[in-house]
Amino acid sequence: MRKPLVALVGRPNVGKSTFFNRLAGERLAVVDDIPGTTRDRLLAEAEWSGYVFDVMDTGGIDPTHSAANTKQEPLSIGSAPFIEQIREQAHLAIQEADAILFLVDAQSGVTPADHEIANLLRRMQTRKEGQPHPPIFLVVNKCDNQALAENAYTFYELGMGTPYPISSLHGRGTGDLLDDLVAALPQKGESLEDDSVKIALVGKPNAGKSTLLNRLLGEERALVSDIPGTTRDAVDTRLTYEGTPITLIDTAGIRRRGRIERGVEKYSVMRALRAIKRADVALLLVDASTGITAQDAHIAGYIQDAWKSAVIIVNKWDAIPKDTYTMQSYTEKIRYDLRFIPYAPLLFISAKTGQRVEQVLPTALRVQEERLVRLSTSKINRILREAIDRHPPPSRAGKQLKLYYGTQVRTDPPTFLIYVNEPELAHFTYLRYLENRFREAYGFLGTPIRLVLRPRR
Repeated sequence: MRKPLVALVGRPNVGKSTFFNRLAGERLAVVDDIPGTTRDRLLAEAEWSGYVFDVMDTGGIDPTHSAANTKQEPLSIGSAPFIEQIREQAHLAIQEADAILFLVDAQSGVTPADHEIANLLRRMQTRKEGQPHPPIFLVVNKCDNQALAENAYTFYELGMGTPYPISSLHGRGTGDLLDDLVAALPQKGESLEDDSVKIALVGKPNAGKSTLLNRLLGEERALVSDIPGTTRDAVDTRLTYEGTPITLIDTAGIRRRGRIERGVEKYSVMRALRAIKRADVALLLVDASTGITAQDAHIAGYIQDAWKSAVIIVNKWDAIPKDTYTMQSYTEKIRYDLRFIPYAPLLFISAKTGQRVEQVLPTALRVQEERLVRLSTSKINRILREAIDRHPPPSRAGKQLKLYYGTQVRTDPPTFLIYVNEPELAHFTYLRYLENRFREAYGFLGTPIRLVLRPRR
């Protein structure tokens, strides 16, 4: 059963992301005092009194600023180029929602922008015939003391019903609001185990992650811009591909550690790294026009350290002058620069034109299947015996490593426990040799293999 969806809307800097984080129970959205920090839609599960629903954060809507209104001062230096797109994203959230929380700021009082958004919400309540209008709750945020809470009733002039004075920072008044919210939602939500394949799109800024996401979805789901760093939060999007549920995670571009600005960008990178950790498969997008950079190698290292499966996506292939050997030379260069993940498949695509984009999801799903493979104990020990016959274990200080037997103890990623006489005798080169023998026997496309040595008791 689909969980009800609640959208948070309002002008910039009224505390939507702070309230979103309180509902989600963790710090998922980037919070900053600079207006316009949240740009894309964020989605998380929330629960109140046993009732489960999805809550969606949106970028701030500022009707007083637009591309046509050039006389107005920009919302903020960082968000000025995105004002129109932020508004469109918020409109999409409103259209998808089962209930809307319209947040305003008690400390600022009623503003012309609040009036414009109220009128916008009334106009956008038009739904398909037979569908009910989503209820709208007027939430007066930042009521951090009794005086501000009493002044919240001045917001009656917006004509959006009874104001709910709350403090999302301290939690004041949120209980009464949530009681009325869950009572108004159209259906009971239930917490369902998420069995979707989680695929994270990662890479340095401006590698084309959001463009690829939109191409895969066939809609403008994420903001797209030529300005590096457009996506600041990890954004989850669910879809079904040939019967398989998938969660696509678009992330902020990861810069080199020394070039990460403090504040918003730092938190964005942290969320991108967390997105890698909760993903099954990471799609590492590389800009073909720049080739592999040190930062691409750093990100590949993050993926490897998290033991995640990987697919290397060489994007912007349409912008490269080509001859008969172009792809081969690029492949050799990438394999050399990223030689610590030789198992990751390579795809040369153009998210802009759609070239080979249809291969992305099938490849990622195949990699996920390899990640869940379990080999029988007999097959594992046959691989080990053949490996020993081809290349006996090395010796150290007069002692030789002895491999007794092995078994697979888990999948996700495939982990093999090998009993030996003394684990410290195993050199990393021999472990790499054993890993290659496992890949030679089965494959494990795009998936790291973990070998654990244990002394036999």
